Amino acid sequence: MRLCGTWRALVGAAAILAAIPIVVGPATAYDQLVEKREFVLETFVTEQGETLPEVRIGWEAYGELNEARDNVILICHFFSGTSNAAGKYSEDQAQPGYWDAIIGPGKPIDTDRFYVISSDTLVNLNVADPKVVTTGPASIDPATGKPYGLDFPVVSMRDFVEVQKALLESLGIETLYAVMGASGGSVQTMEWAAAYPEMVPRAIPVISPGLDMPAYVIGLLKMWNMPIQMDPNWNGGDYYDGEPPVEGLSNALQLVTLNALHFDWADTTFGRAPAEEGGDPKAAFGAAYKVEAGLQASGDGRATTTDANHFLYMSKANMTFSVAEEIDRIQAKVLFVPAEGDMIFPPFLSERWAEKLRAQGNEAEVVTVTGPFGHLNGIFNIAQAGEAIADFLAD
Repeated sequence: MRLCGTWRALVGAAAILAAIPIVVGPATAYDQLVEKREFVLETFVTEQGETLPEVRIGWEAYGELNEARDNVILICHFFSGTSNAAGKYSEDQAQPGYWDAIIGPGKPIDTDRFYVISSDTLVNLNVADPKVVTTGPASIDPATGKPYGLDFPVVSMRDFVEVQKALLESLGIETLYAVMGASGGSVQTMEWAAAYPEMVPRAIPVISPGLDMPAYVIGLLKMWNMPIQMDPNWNGGDYYDGEPPVEGLSNALQLVTLNALHFDWADTTFGRAPAEEGGDPKAAFGAAYKVEAGLQASGDGRATTTDANHFLYMSKANMTFSVAEEIDRIQAKVLFVPAEGDMIFPPFLSERWAEKLRAQGNEAEVVTVTGPFGHLNGIFNIAQAGEAIADFLAD
């Protein structure tokens, strides 16, 4: 049993990691070191008509681009993820990318056959990570020489797709073999399918809301945002010359962590044990349970590498997602991969949208992964869907 590297990326704290043994599939990682590259657009016009004088995103690739440039699979990352979907940047990297279990030679996404591209999004949360390249509120506005803050324009999932498309065009890629991603990456997947149906014959949305963001999850995202906005140090988004809203950001990240997991995980990992041996939560107001201490450590650790405004902008991009009215544009065959116990995007959402796609003539399948991790079964236990993914890509 070994710990998944994605969990480190998600919560960033040994206190919570140490208690979670996770099987993620074959132990052999993508067998070549990965090069992180940078793509630059000199200007970019957002969906809302705002012009950014420069946009930068990081990207990486696994496998080889064929002569026809038609063997490309695009991987889109989740809310708090990065482009590192597989492999390692260096031999001493602790764990490979989050979907290494299914990306690589002979794996379901076979890099002996496919050229797999993964990129950082706009407003990536992990802006302080030296391996992340992104443009967002923490970037320098050339007009002022200071970080944009909330002067940065609101961006959407469609904007994420447009930047990715520009990256592909810079590589001479005009069509995709497939697009796939988990959670926020599944949202980008369906944006791709609706925006550029002629480019996307296959779509694999994993732990997905389907074709729009449900009202309940919009409310959930609001709850995630609130601790940041209530932190006095947030200061209306203007904190780059002062103390950042670390406490609010930590609390927001704790909410994300808890919502992304499940009752079974919490009960198995922590139960009702006190945080400190002999410390009785009944006896003192400050005495905590182990689950409280674990979440606190996770949020505190993650907050040191995350930007609060980027968090809020990523939330906004997720809130505003909807291609429901563009469903008739989608030509792709679709494999939905929901997760048992997902309390963010329950499996019925995938079933509902698969039925609607089938009703208009699309091929649409649903394969569910299981486990104790709720939403994050779609990361940790993705290997369960490996055979279905391989079969889907074989046609």
